[in-house]
Amino acid sequence: CVILTHEQFAAIPQSLSVQRDILTEELKAADESLAVAAGEEISKTQLRGLEHRKTSIETRLAVVNQQISSKKDGVPDFKELGVDHIFIDESHQFKNLTFTTRHDRVAGLGNSEGSGRALNLLYAIRTIQQRTGKDLGATFLSGTTISNSLTELYLIFKYLRPKALAAQDIHSFDAWAAVFAKKTSDYEFSISNEIIQKDRFRHFIKVPELSAFYSEITDFKTAADIGVERPEKNEILYNIPPTPEQEEFTKKLVDFAKTGDATILGRPPLSDREETAKMLIATNYAKKMSLDMRLINPAIYSDHIDNKLSHCANKIFEYYQKFDTQKGTQFVFSDLGVYKPGEWSAYSELKQKLVAKGIPEVEIRFVHEATTDKKRDKLFEEMNAGKVRVIIGSTQKLGTGVNAQERAVAVHHLDIPWRPSDLEQRNGRAVRTGNRVAREFNDNKVDVYIYATERTLDAYKFNLLQHKQTFISQIKNNKLGARSIDEGSMDEAAGMSFAEYVAVLSGDNNLLEKVKLEKKITTLESERTSFYNERYATAQQVEKITEQVEDNNATIKRLQSDLKTFQSGQAAGTGIPNITGATGATVEEVSKKLHEIDATTRTCGSYQLIGTLGAFTLLVKTEASGKMGALDFIQNRFYVEHPNTGIKYSYNKGVLAQDPERACANFANALRRIPEIIEGYELKNRELVKPLPVLQGMLGREWPKEA
Repeated sequence: CVILTHEQFAAIPQSLSVQRDILTEELKAADESLAVAAGEEISKTQLRGLEHRKTSIETRLAVVNQQISSKKDGVPDFKELGVDHIFIDESHQFKNLTFTTRHDRVAGLGNSEGSGRALNLLYAIRTIQQRTGKDLGATFLSGTTISNSLTELYLIFKYLRPKALAAQDIHSFDAWAAVFAKKTSDYEFSISNEIIQKDRFRHFIKVPELSAFYSEITDFKTAADIGVERPEKNEILYNIPPTPEQEEFTKKLVDFAKTGDATILGRPPLSDREETAKMLIATNYAKKMSLDMRLINPAIYSDHIDNKLSHCANKIFEYYQKFDTQKGTQFVFSDLGVYKPGEWSAYSELKQKLVAKGIPEVEIRFVHEATTDKKRDKLFEEMNAGKVRVIIGSTQKLGTGVNAQERAVAVHHLDIPWRPSDLEQRNGRAVRTGNRVAREFNDNKVDVYIYATERTLDAYKFNLLQHKQTFISQIKNNKLGARSIDEGSMDEAAGMSFAEYVAVLSGDNNLLEKVKLEKKITTLESERTSFYNERYATAQQVEKITEQVEDNNATIKRLQSDLKTFQSGQAAGTGIPNITGATGATVEEVSKKLHEIDATTRTCGSYQLIGTLGAFTLLVKTEASGKMGALDFIQNRFYVEHPNTGIKYSYNKGVLAQDPERACANFANALRRIPEIIEGYELKNRELVKPLPVLQGMLGREWPKEA
């Protein structure tokens, strides 16, 4: 077992022949996509993207071919090392794998070019898969195999199930998506703040099949399943009424969503590109508005005693006092209004409110201040020691790689992240093994507050997040009953539909009710699937038991027939067998021939006739055990059988005794065991039928919630 960091593993050179094979496959997929695109109406940007991808693969392939032709003996590559299996911890860090698609910007899969280290891992896994000829050779370990969208499953299959995908005639993302997903088009802001169109796969079909395909290679365990001791999460959705400024601005947002007149919001008229992404702009404003109006314009809007930051500060101070003796600590998360030195931010505003309440400034820290690994480690040490009591940060900076849970009593979410995995990561800072204050002083619970301003997108967003998390969890453990799934209309890059947006902001509860009902239906469908799966498994079990009992009864009949034949004296009263080639019928002569057969006969695993015992035939079979290709040990075994029943009986496992009399009695002794064998089958049947009444009772039940 060789243990390496991801970086060290990436430094191992990969087999050039494997690289050539994979790049040739990728080139073929790119050619196929271009051929399909020629018959479709796709944008010039998409076509350019495909052509660029093909050129990029051709360039890589040319480099590899050049390296192959000029290769000199030197450092051994991964193929030559003879590694049998790779375990990849935190495998979600290798998600950015190269893939070919004619769709533009597929959410959940990153850049189609992929990263060097993900491609390097693919080369290594394919090296082992080529050697074994099977979809084996790698184990991925991760707490977030799916972080946001089911599209992420495709790359897991590409790594781990190439042969299974090929058997379904799936050779590219587009072929996979054609089977399992439906596409919608949305708009997003680019890095340069321009509006760009994005294809998004949010609607999934044939979900049980997709789930079953995933579960064939997945073992999913929760902390509870494996007995990890950690506090429970006590999740509280904390609703806050909107302030008068927020109510007034909400009306402006609804008018803007209806008309597209940006001057209503105090900004210049929309350009043509911005017009196409009107709902994204509206969603962006609504997101900022729910946290603090000053995020929209600090010059126009002011603080309010009833805004989200004020409520959060009150709650933090309440926990600060409640767990003061234990030096209880708290995590505060927000991806909006992040701390910037010298500027107004939601972070600095919250800190100011906490200091005004009486919390010492040194006990409140922003994770963004710790700019080096050394400073971060020191900050987390101070949290664990109770010197820092409140830490504020974003998902990216505070959500991973933080071990500061020893005194954590509460987590506060000022904003709601876009991905279920982000919320999980945030909560995981406190809901974690080693949290002794929660265990000893808070009923082994961590209180998690999610702050939601009413009649904003907060509650709807939280419900969507929970809905998405539900089916991600269900698909992980193959308990998903729904035929199709809609992942929801909002994500980080795209906005939401006009109808939903206006309904939520105007306080229409129907939409929230719809989300709750969808969640309830998903749960019910999952329960029903589990019930009928269990009933189907029970039916199979009953069928299997019935077949086994019938088979055993048929065998008992044949055994009884043989016993009757034996007891009728047709096996010769003396018990001395008639062996072909024996010089006489005495014990000595028959025994001599039997030992000669034992020493010289080689049947190569088949049965060979050597004589009779009354109505029964006598057989010999040579068995050999091989090691490393060379035969190590050869042994003959002797059997007796009635031609009508075909049951072969042996005594002493068929091994011939050296003593002449015992050698001759071998076959009659084998037949004398028949009553014992019959008894064994009858006992098996009695054990087999014991659970039948209970199982048959289960078959008659209907699912009680069908109505």
